[in-house]
Amino acid sequence: MAQPIAYGEVNHEAALKYAVQLIDHRWAQVIEGRIVLVSPMWDHEKVVAQIRRQLDARVDELDCLMGSGNLDLPGSVNWYMPDLAVIPTALAEGAGALLPKQTLLVVEVTSDSNADTDRIIKRKRYAQYGAPLYLLVDRQRKECTLFSDPHDLGYGEVHGPYSFGTAVALPAPFDLSLDTTGF
Repeated sequence: MAQPIAYGEVNHEAALKYAVQLIDHRWAQVIEGRIVLVSPMWDHEKVVAQIRRQLDARVDELDCLMGSGNLDLPGSVNWYMPDLAVIPTALAEGAGALLPKQTLLVVEVTSDSNADTDRIIKRKRYAQYGAPLYLLVDRQRKECTLFSDPHDLGYGEVHGPYSFGTAVALPAPFDLSLDTTGF
């Protein structure tokens, strides 16, 4: 008979992140230690689709991939599925979760149920884990904010908030203006 494992010997971070990956046919995240099931609504998905269409050609030119893959934040109890992330295509080969610092851009679109999580918690964590650009599309406030220059205490540069309808300049490597009309 196998000996039981003592509570203190269990890697709780790994166990939680493994469990979330086993939730079948559902998007799931771990946010500050809580498992959160994600069910995007159509109005939310409309905004994500508008952003995708504007980034498509440039993402192809950069030999990148755009999607909603898993982002791990090692050493924490967080496991995110951003609404949209842009990564170099080479990183997708055989990859499970990536790190925020491996992205070129992370986009979160707020919903009524998660707006403060995207505004506060995810902004802080993406900066701590080196996501170079974080675009927050705040549907409740009808504005977009671009964060850049990540470090342990947050983002050093904040561009916006810009009211919907105002173009948001995405810096290199994108070098394009994102039309926010209709968000």
